[in-house]
Amino acid sequence: MKLMLIFLLTMFLSCKPNIHYIKIKGSDTEVNLVVRLAEEFHKTNPDFHVSISGGGSGLGIASLLNGQADIANSSRTMNAYENTLFQKSGIEVDTFVFAEDVISFIVSKYLSLDSISIQDLGKILSGEYNNWVTLTGKNLPINIYGRQSNSGTHDFVKQKLAIDFSPYAKEMNGNAQIIEAVKADRSGIGYVGAGYVMEAGKSNQKIKVLKIVTSKNALAQLPSAPEAVIKNSYYFKRPLYQFIKKEAREKAAAFLAFEKSDTGRAIIRSAGYFPVSSH
Repeated sequence: MKLMLIFLLTMFLSCKPNIHYIKIKGSDTEVNLVVRLAEEFHKTNPDFHVSISGGGSGLGIASLLNGQADIANSSRTMNAYENTLFQKSGIEVDTFVFAEDVISFIVSKYLSLDSISIQDLGKILSGEYNNWVTLTGKNLPINIYGRQSNSGTHDFVKQKLAIDFSPYAKEMNGNAQIIEAVKADRSGIGYVGAGYVMEAGKSNQKIKVLKIVTSKNALAQLPSAPEAVIKNSYYFKRPLYQFIKKEAREKAAAFLAFEKSDTGRAIIRSAGYFPVSSH
């Protein structure tokens, strides 16, 4: 009887369809977007189970290296040190760009400032300016809300502005925390992925997104203006990456293709990001 039970259980398991498990870790900027993509993908591909968690681009890349992820979400490229680690470990990785993001710089809706130059932005985030009086005429201390050093967004802003962040900048765990902090602080300024500023397809009315001025005679631009992104004229635009272990590429292929499908592109657009070419 025991042998018959084992045989029946074996037959049952062998008749079950192949289940594909894909583990994705990394970028906080990408996590909610990829969750939405995975949920929609699962509706027509029930044999695929995609688990997704955030923690930052650096964590995702480290998880890929130590075998805890099949795919790393990252809002930056791998740095030289990370590339060396993968080479020494003999781990081959494919790079996949599935969307583009733009960084929004946010302040309290009560702050009397609507636009800012990249020069002044750099002076604020580096700590050279520590009071809003220079830009607004009001004597208010500047409180900076940013990301931790393992964040791709942190690295991207640092490189684009060619600064070191103020040692007094508060390091938050993610985009959502930055938004909540700035909403509650009339002196606050922070930076987040543009998708996090959207609420039900409309800009979050509890905070203000600053227009960015790149040069003396340039027009101030909002990150939400599609023409600025399409024309590549918004200064803080970046690709969103997924790094895939070559050994996982086959099982992940259907999901990666979905991300660039018409349905996937529509989800990316509705989430406040920008789809890339399907080719």
